[in-house]
Amino acid sequence: MDHGPRTTDYGLKTSEKLFDEALKLMPGGVNSPVRAFGAVGGNPPFIARALGAKLWDADGNEYIDYVGSWGPAILGHAHPKVAAAVREAAERGLSFGAPTELESRLAAMVIQIFSSIKKIRFVNSGTEACMSAVRLARGATGRDKIIKFKGCYHGHADTLLVEAGSGAATFGIPSSAGVPKDFAKHTLVANYNDLGSVERLFQQHKEKIACVIVEPVAGNMGCVPPVEGFLQGLRDLCDAHHALLVFDEVMTGFRVALGGAQELYKIRPDLTCLGKILGGGLPVGAYGGRKDLMDQVAPLGKVYQAGTLSGNPLAMTAGIKTLEQLTQYQVYDRLNEISAFLTSGIKEIIGTKKIPARIQSVGSMWTLFFEKGPEAFKKFFHGALKGGIYLPPSQFEACFVSLAHTKDDIEKTLAQVADTILTA
Repeated sequence: MDHGPRTTDYGLKTSEKLFDEALKLMPGGVNSPVRAFGAVGGNPPFIARALGAKLWDADGNEYIDYVGSWGPAILGHAHPKVAAAVREAAERGLSFGAPTELESRLAAMVIQIFSSIKKIRFVNSGTEACMSAVRLARGATGRDKIIKFKGCYHGHADTLLVEAGSGAATFGIPSSAGVPKDFAKHTLVANYNDLGSVERLFQQHKEKIACVIVEPVAGNMGCVPPVEGFLQGLRDLCDAHHALLVFDEVMTGFRVALGGAQELYKIRPDLTCLGKILGGGLPVGAYGGRKDLMDQVAPLGKVYQAGTLSGNPLAMTAGIKTLEQLTQYQVYDRLNEISAFLTSGIKEIIGTKKIPARIQSVGSMWTLFFEKGPEAFKKFFHGALKGGIYLPPSQFEACFVSLAHTKDDIEKTLAQVADTILTA
C-alpha cells in the first residue's frame, strides 16, 4: 500500500491548520489532555493513517511509532486479521445492547489466560474498569477507604483523581477541580515501592480499608518496575487486614506477559482491571476476579454497574482476533527480543556518550528518563519527532514496542537517538 513519501522539510502546515480549527471546537483542541503537547510545547501533528509500526500525519510525514495508541497496538496498527474481522462484524451491526456469543468467547479466553479471574465483566474503558472494581471492593467488604499510590493513574473517576497531601503517606486531596473533598477523603495515598507507607496506613485506619489498587508496573509516571518484594508485600498486607488487592493491568495486561504482571511476578490479586490491548485498538475495558466477588455485581448482587455499549460486537471481535495472535507460539519471545534490542541499544548510547539519563523497561514497556528533568526530555522529544520517531509527548508516559517493529525500525531509531540525545 502506498502511503506517500515522507516530506523532507518536516512540514506541518496542514496539521497546524487542523489544530487551529480544533482549538475552536474542543477544549485545548483535543479529546485527551496529553495530546495537546502541553508538557513539551509546540503543536501536535494530526495523524492521518497508520500501518504496522508506522504513522503518517496529515502533511505526509512518516514516523516510527512508540506510542501505539498508548499501548493497545501490540500487534502493530491495522493488523490485517483484526481489521478484516472488524469489517465483517460491522456489516452485521455495530451495537445491539443485547447479549452476543462474542462476549462469552472473549470472556472465556481471558479467564483461561488469567488464573486469578474466574468471572469477568466487560466495560468501555480502563477508567470504567477501575471505577467499577473499587466500587465492588467497597461493596464486598463494607468498607469505604481505599489505598492508591502517588504517581499511579487509574482513570478519571472522582475517587481515583486524588494525589498525596503533605507527608509521606496521608489522606488524599482532589487533584482536579470538580472532585468533592468528601470523595477524596476516603482515598489514602501511599508511595509506590514503599511498603512502609502502606503498612502505616493500615495501622492508622485498621478495618476501614476496602482495597489497595496499584499498577503492578507503573506506566503513568514513566515505566517504573516494582522493587523485589513490593507486590508480595501488598498481597501479605491485604491478607492480614482482610482487604482486597486490585491490580490495575489496563496497561500491563497482555503487555509485559500474556497473563500480565501477575503472571510475570507470580502474584494473585483479588480483582484485575484490563483494557487497552483487550480491545485490539477499539474502546474496551474489563474487570474480573474471584467468583464470590464477581457474583456480587448486578444482576446477581447489590453492586450496581451497567453500560449500554459494554461488550459491543466490534470491540469483542477485535479483542478475540488480537488474543488469537498473542497466544501463538513464542510471540512474547519475539516481542521481548526486539524490545531488548532497542532498550539495550539506547542504554549503550547513553553510556558511550555519557548522557545523564537512564532507561527503565519491563518487557515491551520502556521509558528514557533524563536526570536534568522534563526540559531535557522536551529537547530530545522534538529532535526525535523531526527525525521521524514518534514518542509520547511527556517524560512521564511509557513507550511501547509492537510485534510490527522490525530490526530495521530499531536500527533507524537508535541512529536517530544517537544524533538527538546530544541536544537534550
